[in-house]
Amino acid sequence: MRGAIAAGHRLTAEAGAEILAEGGNAVDACLAAAFTSWVAESPLTGPAAGGFLLVHRARDRSDRLLDFFVALPGRGSRKPPKPHMESIDIDFDGSTHQVFLIGPGSCAVPGALAGLEAAHARYATLPWRRLLEPAIALARKGVELTPQQAYLHAIIDLILRHAPEGRAIYGEHGRMRAGERVVMSDLASTLELLAERGARELYGGELGRRIVGYLADEGGLITRDDLAEYRVIWRRPIRVPYAGDEFVSNPPPSSGGILIGYGLSLLDRLEADGGPGSAAAIAALVDVMREQLRARGGSFTADLYRGGLAGKLYSEESLRAAVSRIEDERAPPEPAGAPGTTHISVVDERGNAASLTASIGSGSGVVVPGTGIHLNNMLGEYDLNPPGQQARPGARLTSMMAPSLALASGLPRLVVGSAGSIRLRGAILQIVVNVVHHGLPVEEAIEAPRVHFEGGQVHCEGGADPAELDRLEAQGYELVRWRKRNLYFGGAAAVERRSDGSLAAAGDPRRGGHGIVVPA
Repeated sequence: MRGAIAAGHRLTAEAGAEILAEGGNAVDACLAAAFTSWVAESPLTGPAAGGFLLVHRARDRSDRLLDFFVALPGRGSRKPPKPHMESIDIDFDGSTHQVFLIGPGSCAVPGALAGLEAAHARYATLPWRRLLEPAIALARKGVELTPQQAYLHAIIDLILRHAPEGRAIYGEHGRMRAGERVVMSDLASTLELLAERGARELYGGELGRRIVGYLADEGGLITRDDLAEYRVIWRRPIRVPYAGDEFVSNPPPSSGGILIGYGLSLLDRLEADGGPGSAAAIAALVDVMREQLRARGGSFTADLYRGGLAGKLYSEESLRAAVSRIEDERAPPEPAGAPGTTHISVVDERGNAASLTASIGSGSGVVVPGTGIHLNNMLGEYDLNPPGQQARPGARLTSMMAPSLALASGLPRLVVGSAGSIRLRGAILQIVVNVVHHGLPVEEAIEAPRVHFEGGQVHCEGGADPAELDRLEAQGYELVRWRKRNLYFGGAAAVERRSDGSLAAAGDPRRGGHGIVVPA
């Protein structure tokens, strides 16, 4: 096999598969897929996104994490203007609501383009322009909306078509339906420019000046200095043993990776009976999710020794060490629930792996005229940027995003990540457990109904066995039963290397994801 790729859209995966078929490595394929996702999955990601890329290099079995998440704006500004934001209420299928702040004042400094260029310089083998070609062609041709995309468009329609530039792309007279085509001519021209001049065109060139100038007139905070001084940060990923394998993921200041690793460490010490989907297995997951919330909250240190799950499973010495590490590395709260995130997982024939997660939040509703670039709204997340918070310009914001690997004897066994904000850590946790512990094929591991614990309630996705949920409820758990599977529970993409050396890839059906294995 040449390799395998899984992503949030068929066209995204096909762009990466094309590069694998040409002999490109995992990072080449991941970058081509990432550029294509800016077109095929434009409500979720784009040049104004932030994200993280975890790379496993086969030749020396090294793992590095590229942090190119968004940063706080305001460098070089003596008296920042009062940011202009508007409130938008998002309805997730009538089951839950969430308020987002959008508009020019919600836009943080983007890092995606800088991160992809840094990854290309360190790891790629194919020319930069070649990796942009599929995205450019697709932006000019247009993308036909799938039913899953049309559903997402309906959820965030008020954001996508908030401004005239957004309505010109996503429907002048009403939201677009499945089967209609999204054409992004301005973005195609921007991508051509980036193919020729690289990231410097945004971080100090004319493209960046256009963005800054437009935001300055509209009440935004991003300055020229913010773009010129933005830097990608190289980090050492966290590593946690689990079920004989090693889980590798995004380190702090992001909180997703360390919380997933902590949860897997707890599960590794539990003796839960029953297979996937059983009341016993769900109860173990929920108890671990409750403990993860304690780890995030201020009551963790005080309560941990009072009969909590971790206190039952760890010695006092190891527990104090774990508490100390979490407190030392704890990041600010992450965004509460932005739907605008996507993930790409790749393994190539040489055993290299790439796991990339990127997001524009829920989108700001601001499309910079003439560029096709939809800016992020990361400053509009209440938990990320609470009223009255004072932070220095240039500071990296935190995130729950957790591109991850499971290594068996130092080789990638599972490459995985997910969309879904605070639900994504639960999605990744459950997929890793399903593959590594329960031995499910990656397709079944992703399709399996998920649970999410929040506010004392266990949200149970549609498709779970009602009898097992009844048993769980009889044990005293308060359940919220969803009728169907829903993108609320995440949007994962994963590649699995099986024991015989073959590869399998799967995207999440909740978001129209797709996996491709590329033959030799």
